[in-house]
Amino acid sequence: MNPNLHRLHPYPFERLRQLLADARPPQQLAHISLSIGEPRHAPPPFVLQALTENLAGLGSYPTTLGVLQLREAIADWLTRRFALHAGSLDPQTMVLPVNGTREALFAFAQAVVTPGNNALVAMPNPFYQIYEGAALLAGAEPYYLPNAGVGATALPDLDAVPANVWDRCQLLYLCSPGNPIGAVADMAYLQRALALAERHDFVIASDECYSEIYLDEGAPPPGLLQAAQAAGHDNFERCVVFHSLSKRSSLPGLRSGFVAGDARILKDYLLYRTYHGAAMPVPTQLASIAAWNDDAHVEHNRDLYRQKFAAVLPVLESVMDVQRPAAGFYLWPAVTDDERFTRDLFAQQHITVLPGSYLARDMAQGNPGRGRVRISLVATVDECIEAAHRIRRHLGG
Repeated sequence: MNPNLHRLHPYPFERLRQLLADARPPQQLAHISLSIGEPRHAPPPFVLQALTENLAGLGSYPTTLGVLQLREAIADWLTRRFALHAGSLDPQTMVLPVNGTREALFAFAQAVVTPGNNALVAMPNPFYQIYEGAALLAGAEPYYLPNAGVGATALPDLDAVPANVWDRCQLLYLCSPGNPIGAVADMAYLQRALALAERHDFVIASDECYSEIYLDEGAPPPGLLQAAQAAGHDNFERCVVFHSLSKRSSLPGLRSGFVAGDARILKDYLLYRTYHGAAMPVPTQLASIAAWNDDAHVEHNRDLYRQKFAAVLPVLESVMDVQRPAAGFYLWPAVTDDERFTRDLFAQQHITVLPGSYLARDMAQGNPGRGRVRISLVATVDECIEAAHRIRRHLGG
């Protein structure tokens, strides 16, 4: 067996299951799950219709590259969403469909990293655990970036990393808007990362799966390709972005996303994926075209999250240290003991949240997730409001 398998940490939700295993919540209270970032809004009906109308496509093997119409729809969406120059994103060479960002983010490290004692993959801390697992199984050492700032401004501190660490870095995972904090990297920050990548010759994998869940309609989060083009990198050198329909369109079960960026990198990544056997089924591709071509349902989706924040925050603000994030659908409040709070809340109020320490690793400064919990506002508006009142009662409010 691959010895690196034994270096993997237990997944956060397995740790949560063990934490709550012998708890006995009150059965008269309906369970409300706010632990997993799984959108539970109704999927767009027109996407479901496109899926069912094209089920005959299950009779054919899909190609790893996907149908050109899907890659064109993705390129068109990226161009209008991130104000890219018309025609600058070639759907033939710069776009590749994937089965959700989770598998793509993991597989990307396997293709990009040259394994060896000196290989290093940098990532935020707290982070999406796929980054760490991808680094370990690619034969690299994870390097955890401390945050600069707090709350909505908490981003990995690029300037705190020594030059000799950047020299070893082969891949940098960024996540903006961030999971779990919801901080958004501005254009200057993204261009600072690009300058480091150029100077030290590493690739940036920008996880932008929360990019369409933002609270200010007039200030959509910028993307890495947008920052690269503004800095004069018209070929998106060293840049690959990851997007998904899971959060944007409330279609987590469709397992549909894409990678886009540097054509040189994607050429080799396509070769890897051809052997990896990760082609997207044709009906999924055709349904995805409908989703990427429509923005109205995404605006409606954002509005539902705004309603939740507007209703929940006034209930919680007087009993816990909680702030509205810049984007995403998570709350990241401070608590005294994140594991104890999570267990007691489940046992007394039948609500599941996730201990923040499960989403981070210990550093010299401590575990940046300890003493916080992640609350995913993915349930219905009414369920989120009910959960907020139960949390308030739990805290004696």
